[in-house]
This record gives sequence, C-alpha cells and structure tokens, in this order.
Amino acid sequence: MSEVVTRSLVAAGISFVVSILIGPIAIRNLRQLKAGQVIRDDGPKSHMKKSGTPSMGGVIMIVSLLLGSAAATPGYSMLPWALFTTTGCGLVGMLDDYISIVSHRPLGLRARQKILFQLVFGLILGAWAYSNPDIGSKIIIPFSRGRMIDLGIWYIPFVMLVLVSSANAVNLSDGLDGLAAGTMAIASFAYVAVSSSLGHSEGGAFAGAVGGACLGFIWWNAYPAAIFMGDTGSLALGAALASMAVLTRTQLLLLVIGGVYVAEAMSDVIQVAYFKLTGKRVFRMAPIHHHFELKGVPEPKIVVRFWIVAAFLAALGFAAL
Repeated sequence: MSEVVTRSLVAAGISFVVSILIGPIAIRNLRQLKAGQVIRDDGPKSHMKKSGTPSMGGVIMIVSLLLGSAAATPGYSMLPWALFTTTGCGLVGMLDDYISIVSHRPLGLRARQKILFQLVFGLILGAWAYSNPDIGSKIIIPFSRGRMIDLGIWYIPFVMLVLVSSANAVNLSDGLDGLAAGTMAIASFAYVAVSSSLGHSEGGAFAGAVGGACLGFIWWNAYPAAIFMGDTGSLALGAALASMAVLTRTQLLLLVIGGVYVAEAMSDVIQVAYFKLTGKRVFRMAPIHHHFELKGVPEPKIVVRFWIVAAFLAALGFAAL
C-alpha cells in the first residue's frame, strides 16, 4: 500500500471517528442555543417539518477534518493552506448562519458579501499556489494523458473563480438530508485516488480527512436529519474541494468529479435566466433536486440516486486523469 493511501486512510479514519463522537455534543449544544434551521417560505412545503432542526452542523466536519489532517500529515507545508481556506470559508458560512438564526430569516449575509469573502480566500490560495514551485501556474488537462497548460499570471484569478464556483455549487446542493455530505464524501475519496496516482501525500491526506468527516456527519444528517450542516458546512466543503484541486493541479477535473455540483448550479442558472427571458420556468423548482422532489420522488430516493451519479462521475474523473 502506498504512503499516500496509508496517510489518506489514517486521516479518514480519525476524521470519521471524531465526527461520530462529537456529533451528539454539537446537536445538544446547538439545541440549547436554539440554533434551529429557518425554512424558506418559497421552498417545498414538505420541508416545513424540518424547521427548528439544529443547523451550523458544519462545525462537526471542520473540527474533524482539522484533527484528521493534522494527525496524518505532521510537518507538511502545503496542507495548512488548504485548511486555512476551508476553515476561512466555513467561518464565513458560520457568520451567515448566525445572522440567519438571530434574525429568524432564511437569508443571512447578502450574496455579494459572501462572494467577496470567498474571492479574498481564493486570492490568498491562488497567490500562494502561484508562488509555490511545486504547483506554479500549470494545470492538468483531463483526457490528455497528463498534459498541462500554463496560465501564467491568469492562474490567480482562475483559482479565485474555481473557489467561488465550488463553494456556491456545494451550497446549492445542500437542500436534502445527506445529499451534500454524501456527494462530497464520494468526490473526496475520488481525490484520494487522484492524489495517489500523482504521488501527492498532502492532497491525499486532506481529501481523506474531508471524506471521513463527511461520512461521520452523514451518521447524524441522514434522513430524517438530526442536524444540518448549514452554510458553515457547505461553504467549507466547497472550499475544501477547490483546495484539493489546487493542491493536485486538477482544477479542470472538478467539472467531472464534481459534476453533480455543476448540474445543481447550472439548473439554478438556467431557471433564473429562462424565467427572466420568458416569465416561465424550466424546472418546477431549482436547484434540480427540488424539481424531482416536487414531482413526488421521495427525498431518500433522490439522495441515493445523486450518490450513484456522483460515484459514476468520480470514476470517470479518475479515468480522465
């Protein structure tokens, strides 16, 4: 077994166990703080029964992946930047969740405020990667047998775009119990395989830690969820996914491995654009998982089907490398 796989499994195992153990503590404390989810009035009516379920559960995953990553990769230099970006975006999400809970309204920070914070973290991550000789400004082209393209100074705004897109796409997918955490676990373990193929220990350990944290969180977030990740979790996971891509220089591969998130984001874009042009809707509701929900497909079935699609795309993404 390679060093990359070994470190990845250690990180995943530690993150999983920590996530399982601190789950009940987080649920109990968040209930005491009355940090309940505020359900949007324009959402599916079936979601109203979820009102009051503890939110901000993303703290479980952030703590778990920090501990798992640190234990599996002592003394490494790249990992702190991925953890900084992930935790930073998680704190932005936590602020958003806090404002939403305190004001008792579904929306916390304004969209442009969240994007501004994300751009700042993307700028920091991109500038660091650009100046790092082991990463630089080159990215791998999928389906090209390892060929790379050099973006030069445009690499930094490219990373900013990747981080903002990834964070918000994962955020959009967080609408059903276990959906975001499950698809992220699959994508993370795909990045363990990618990192192993590239011989990237830090990337593999980080991906394993994220995957383990997500699996542990699903223990408490599976239908019917005892806790929601909130923007605390979804923005952190989106940033983590972007960080995995930056560490391994596989940003373009995200379009395949993260294909579920691409579909979720594009369904929302298509819905808004088409409605503005015609006054009509393409989907019953966007993002697309709500479309299937309003068509009468049970929530657990939608989630499992999305997991299956995510697994297929993860395998395709690895093949594309």
